[in-house]
Amino acid sequence: MSTQIPAEREVGTEAVADSILSAQGVMKIFGGLVAVDSVDFSIPRGGIVSIIGPNGAGKTTFFNMLTGLYKPDGGRIAFDGVDITAERPDIITKLGVARTFQNIRLFGTMSALENVMVGQHARMKAGLFGSILRLPHVRREEAAVREKAEETLKYVGLRPDLIHQMSSNLSYGDQRRIEIARALASDPKLLLLDEPTAGMNPEESARLTAFMRKLRDERGLTILLIEHDMKVVMGVSEKITVLDHGVKIAEGDPIEVRQNPRVVEAYLGSREAKAAEAEAEGQG
Repeated sequence: MSTQIPAEREVGTEAVADSILSAQGVMKIFGGLVAVDSVDFSIPRGGIVSIIGPNGAGKTTFFNMLTGLYKPDGGRIAFDGVDITAERPDIITKLGVARTFQNIRLFGTMSALENVMVGQHARMKAGLFGSILRLPHVRREEAAVREKAEETLKYVGLRPDLIHQMSSNLSYGDQRRIEIARALASDPKLLLLDEPTAGMNPEESARLTAFMRKLRDERGLTILLIEHDMKVVMGVSEKITVLDHGVKIAEGDPIEVRQNPRVVEAYLGSREAKAAEAEAEGQG
């Protein structure tokens, strides 16, 4: 089966001109249950955008449609001028979209280095024949892949002495670093982070927040995250979209979203979220 990147297709004048990704009327239905209901959404190129909402709001389902794991039952999705609504995940990765998962999905019996090398697979040129025969150009490519993986792990802050350790033996925070490094290894234009600070203490969350800004500023990445930690969301996001039961109920900058009555009722009204919001305001 061919894995060629599809030719660019017209996506309609409704797409936002300065957006790297846009979705119009996107819908997903599971057994009669509408998980995502006609959502319009766009990500400004070079921006840091968050999707928030209570459990079951449809956030991860929406992520899965953006990355090709689920096919929408309605609507259209465009990435960098290309209609990706019906494309496979590998094609979408080649176009420049990478993601992490809420539950870490590393290969536990592989080292940190090997996990990140796997992340470069979409960019490798060696075919099956060349790999079996270990041709010179294949060995050169593998050496370059290894070097890049080491540099990427260093960039995300993994200690050098851990690079060759099995990922399953490393701490939760280090596994998160490896997962982000693996996503970066595919040279994305858009990085999707699903609950990146889950399980982290406040100090680790603050470091990751700073790292997201670093990625955007130094590598020119656009970042979209799902996150429950309101301190992180309000501190890093330039735009926030709020889902509730699959419906977009609000969108805007942190101040607009924080003051929206529907958001307060649906999400920010919880005791934990209010405490996080107050802390974020105190440090703003």
